[in-house]
Amino acid sequence: MTVAAVVIAPHPEMALAPHEGRPLVRRLADVAWSGGAIPFVVVVPDPEGAVAAALRESAALLAVPEATRPQGIAWFTAGFAAARGAVEGTRAALLWPARHAWLDPETVTSLIEAHGRRPDALVRPAYRGRVGLPALVPVAALERLESMAGRNGEDALAALVEAGLALEVVELGDPGIVHDLATPREALPPFEGPVGPVGGPAPEWGADVAAHLPPPESDRAPTA
Repeated sequence: MTVAAVVIAPHPEMALAPHEGRPLVRRLADVAWSGGAIPFVVVVPDPEGAVAAALRESAALLAVPEATRPQGIAWFTAGFAAARGAVEGTRAALLWPARHAWLDPETVTSLIEAHGRRPDALVRPAYRGRVGLPALVPVAALERLESMAGRNGEDALAALVEAGLALEVVELGDPGIVHDLATPREALPPFEGPVGPVGGPAPEWGADVAAHLPPPESDRAPTA
């Protein structure tokens, strides 16, 4: 069983914006992989091919949304479908707006652990009681989400819960859950970490998949 990360950027300029010395999507890919999320899918328009070029020689996948797909939850379901097509056994995906770029890898790991305990629940992280993103969405909710193509992400998640999907909120102590790129790093509140065990030992669901994927660029040995 594997949990994917589906990062959604509204336009290529955001996806490629410099972030701590790297294009934003490459930085987020490192966070996702470090936290145990595989595969990593970026959903973004790419009319000039610049995002594809930035992702070249990485294991990240690019899903370009159809022009007729409204921006919102429809882009996430497209990315979720791409993840399932790339890796058999993908059972959940992180709904991750690219603007949430300060997330710590430990938060990704904790969300996956919580999914292991309640595999059919929607898992939402919280920081000091405020619920934020990314949200971990189980594959059981995918068909219902596909019928909500015109909704934005938060409205669609709320509708899932109203329809009876179990909700698990976990306090993870990561300010990146509720503070996006509008907050400079130096202005972030402190990272506190989970207040207690989230779901037992860290999962190894993606281990077999990871063995067949190239490592993030930052982990590769330099070439001559």
